[in-house]
Parts: sequence; C-alpha cells; structure tokens
Amino acid sequence: MKQWSAMLGAELQGWPHVKTKPMFGLLGFYRKKNIFAALPVTRGIVAPNSIIFKMPSVPPELLRRVNDDPRVSTGTKMRAKGWHSFDVNSAEDLKDVLWWLNQAYERAK
Repeated sequence: MKQWSAMLGAELQGWPHVKTKPMFGLLGFYRKKNIFAALPVTRGIVAPNSIIFKMPSVPPELLRRVNDDPRVSTGTKMRAKGWHSFDVNSAEDLKDVLWWLNQAYERAK
C-alpha cells in the first residue's frame, strides 16, 4: 500500500492547484483551500489498504456507484462529513481509485 499511495500521491500532486499537508500519519490533498483526499503515509485510515476522498454532496448517479461498489464505503461518522473510503486490493484497483479521486477533486472547487 505504501508504494501505491506514493504513486497516487505523485499523480495528484501533478494536478492543477493541488497542495499537500501532513495530517496524523496521512497526507492530505487540497485543491486550493478545499481538502478532497487523504492517502496513508505511516498509518492506515479505515483499513490498512484504504484511501479516503471527500465529496460532501454526492449527485444521485454517483451515489448509485458508491452504493454498488463494495470497495467504497461511508462509515457513519465519515458520511456526515462527506468522506468515503476506498479499499485498494490490487494494482487493477488503481484506475478506479484515480477515477474517484478525480470526482472528489472536481467537486473541491
């Protein structure tokens, strides 16, 4: 997961207006002033292999995708704040992780 997290982080840092800040063993990703994701650095988030992304308001079509994808979850406390986790189980999941991170990035304007 450390290698995948580093690869995802390098990709996100190349996106326009993205800045990072360390936060409790994680690395937070901001679009200007709005946080949209956090990746593990020294500790896991929900599970050892998960990342989190923030979408405070999820449009109905995305909500269906959230509910249909078993890798995406919203814990009770996380849901209230708009956070979702994604469990990365293999390298094949990275394409979908980037898709979700892009959705969060686009909503963090």
